Amino acid sequence: MTQDRSGLMARDDHDPRHAAIYDAVPGERFAVPAVDLSRIDPKFYRREIAYPTREPVGTIVVDPAQRFAYLVQEGGRAIRYGVGVGRDEAFNFRGAAIIARKAEWPRWVPTPSMIKREPKRYGPYADGMDGGIQNPLGPRALYLYANGQDTYYRLHGTVEPWTIGTMVSSGCVRLINQDIIDLYRRVPVGTKVVVLPAHGDVA
Repeated sequence: MTQDRSGLMARDDHDPRHAAIYDAVPGERFAVPAVDLSRIDPKFYRREIAYPTREPVGTIVVDPAQRFAYLVQEGGRAIRYGVGVGRDEAFNFRGAAIIARKAEWPRWVPTPSMIKREPKRYGPYADGMDGGIQNPLGPRALYLYANGQDTYYRLHGTVEPWTIGTMVSSGCVRLINQDIIDLYRRVPVGTKVVVLPAHGDVA
């Protein structure tokens, strides 16, 4: 059992401190319940790991193929978060962007392409949904822009934490609610985000 500098467990997938990391979050405008970790593969729990990269400290690197997002730290380290990604690679943004906006308990509006693809599912929400525990974006959202334009790609929470590690979303990157809250407080507006190609499946 080893503990890294962020207080996260580096090796022991079943350490009881993960229960504390994913416990209910106090002080939120809406309830953020504890996560049922029995429904999530332990490899997708938040942890600090060795992560050599040329990207500068503070960069977020999203690897859709492996279902991880990394927040680059000093000394060849990163905080790694499990993610859920788009079920179709064609829906996924790739390349470099910046976080141009951050929002707590964001309002959700499905994109026109989402409504076109699945009108019965998304059509009723064409005018949007206010923030709340049933909102698909969860308690936090990070909005990615490239060349000054909204990519319509977000890093956000989820109402379905058991989908972490899968290809299920409409293109955005979903994190466990406790993880997006953690990432949100660590990164400012202007943070660089690199999204790698989404190819292959997790072994």
